[in-house]
Amino acid sequence: MANQQWYLAIDQGGGSTRAIVFDGEARIIAQAQQAVSVEHPRLGWIEQDAEELAASVRQVLEQICGQLNSGVEHLRAAGMATQRSNIVCWNKHNGKALSPAISWQDRRAYQWIAQFQPQNQLIRNKTGLLLTAHYGVSKLKWCLDNLVQVQDARWQDYLAYGPLASYLVYRLVEHPANLVDPANASRTLLWNIDTKDWDADLLSLFDIPVQYLPRCVASAAFYGTIKMRNHRVPLSVVTGDQSAALYAFGWPDDETVYINLGTGAFIQRPTGNRKIDIPRLLCSVVYQNEQQSQYVIECTVNGAANALMEVEDALGISGADAERQFDDWLQRLDNPPLFLNGVAGLGTPYWVPDFPCKFIGDGAAEEKIVAVAESILFLIFVNLQMLQEQYAPMKKIVVTGGLSNSDGLCQKLANLVQLPVYRPLQREATAMGVAYLAAGMPQSWGNLDTGTRFQVQEEPALCARFSRWQEAMQAELKHYQSS
Repeated sequence: MANQQWYLAIDQGGGSTRAIVFDGEARIIAQAQQAVSVEHPRLGWIEQDAEELAASVRQVLEQICGQLNSGVEHLRAAGMATQRSNIVCWNKHNGKALSPAISWQDRRAYQWIAQFQPQNQLIRNKTGLLLTAHYGVSKLKWCLDNLVQVQDARWQDYLAYGPLASYLVYRLVEHPANLVDPANASRTLLWNIDTKDWDADLLSLFDIPVQYLPRCVASAAFYGTIKMRNHRVPLSVVTGDQSAALYAFGWPDDETVYINLGTGAFIQRPTGNRKIDIPRLLCSVVYQNEQQSQYVIECTVNGAANALMEVEDALGISGADAERQFDDWLQRLDNPPLFLNGVAGLGTPYWVPDFPCKFIGDGAAEEKIVAVAESILFLIFVNLQMLQEQYAPMKKIVVTGGLSNSDGLCQKLANLVQLPVYRPLQREATAMGVAYLAAGMPQSWGNLDTGTRFQVQEEPALCARFSRWQEAMQAELKHYQSS
């Protein structure tokens, strides 16, 4: 035990907060999980209690301490990953939250942000992203304009605001400084992808005072120390959930596409140290240290597991029943309707914040669930086609996240895209990735070859439905844009 070196990963996600301890070969030593609540106070509003999120991090760390006991002394470093576009406002003196944690899915300010559409190219050039209410700037502005406690804090000079990651770091470490990493800073639409700092032009454009924002540092930096019983662990990496997931199995392969199938479906194609611009897709920094920056082309399907849950609720199907029968439905029901999936708005490459969901054709409740599942795959495929055509061919797909547990969904993805799909045995991708980075990128990290490989099978009916879905989507988009 004396020579053991362990690494703590904190993964604050939409439905739960997790802490997992890994050894240097990606084996799990201890793990803890705490559910967190999500509120929907109005249509299009999605938020969480920021104090509850901070408490949940402390709770899972206490559970880890209880499991490890004296073994906490083997913890050498910690990393944390959070939901990227979520924001919080807080009291800079005591860390008390002054706002909810407003979710990346929240679109309460989409009408406000639409006024900046003429500056979309400027925003694109500076950030690598596109104008959308999913990113943090519209949520920060909403807080400044609508929350009295935030306005009071501003006038009395005790306001701090920024990405959820910065707030959680502030609440977690001893002697906190207000810091932010590239992956989370970028999702505010205020961070310049070239200078790696807040951009004066964007701050002015959106009327966001810079003095309340955290200081920009690298992904790998000293964020402070976490007290674990009588042991202090340096927090040496902070990043976004999707950015961390890319590193779950070591250094990413630039001929592979990585898809994390969770609340949304997040598609990443590594481009190394090259910044690649494909119109209507995203360019993101996924990791930065003192020597280098690593980039990806990124695509976002906003409605994945959340779309299934929303439709299940509307159809009166319990989540447990749907999960138990999901693969059987995918395999057995071969003539489902089509579903135009606008849950949480259309992401890449369409960018429509309030696209109406719509079934085309009728069917039983379980057939509609299959239609929603296939719509997730269809949206993914549209993005993968753009990646193939405008960047470079890809050789395989690696899937992680909760929805990747479905054999049927993984097999349909392989059949539709005509590429093999790998599902690793260990699918805690976000936690594994942040632990790999915190551990200093060890050569002996977890092996991607352990898991399930879904080979391409011919499924002409699925491909035909995709063609019909594409036509229906284009027709609906034209109707939406003309109305």
